[in-house]
Amino acid sequence: MIRLLLADDQALVRAGFRALLDAQPDMTVVAEAADGAEAVRLSAEHRPDVVLMDIRMPGTDGLTATRRMPEGPRVIILTTFELDEYVFEALRGGASGFLVKDTEPAELIQAVRVVAAGEALLSPSVTRRLIAEYASRAKEPLATETLRQLTEREREVLTLVGAGMTNDEIAAKLFMSPATAKTHVSRAMMKLGARDRAQLVVIAYESGLVRPGWV
Repeated sequence: MIRLLLADDQALVRAGFRALLDAQPDMTVVAEAADGAEAVRLSAEHRPDVVLMDIRMPGTDGLTATRRMPEGPRVIILTTFELDEYVFEALRGGASGFLVKDTEPAELIQAVRVVAAGEALLSPSVTRRLIAEYASRAKEPLATETLRQLTEREREVLTLVGAGMTNDEIAAKLFMSPATAKTHVSRAMMKLGARDRAQLVVIAYESGLVRPGWV
């Protein structure tokens, strides 16, 4: 059972999400929060698997709340605009992906399952467009020493992850099996302390392996 926490300052929005998600046989909403501070407190109390987090809330916003989240929950950022200026910072802060609020119900349900399974919710096209647009705003440059932990092959794989490639595409590009590509991605995540693929993408840009505007 996937345990969910809903964080949105609009009660009607929360009610709609709750009705949709509670109706799924493998999901249950364990708590609701009206702002970011409450979301952090309730996440520590209820230990949800996934938090649906509105990025724009009064008081403590979703960006700040994402940074303050306890270990465990994976955060899906909810935004009205696909290229919200805060989304990149939210990914840097630990979010596993984002959805626009007018996402179709079936897509929302699938997104929750994807993130709960440990995957990042970023399509290749969105990865390239979103991260390339906002990578130049990164405030904290990544020390080059950080990447020295990686093997040359792992650096190659990280570069391709940053370019928005899937494991299958990486495998085809580097003439390896998808399972081997997945292993390299997992090892890079472990060595770099990345929670998931979304943070690997951010690291790839911040380290200069991939530069804004590259396709």
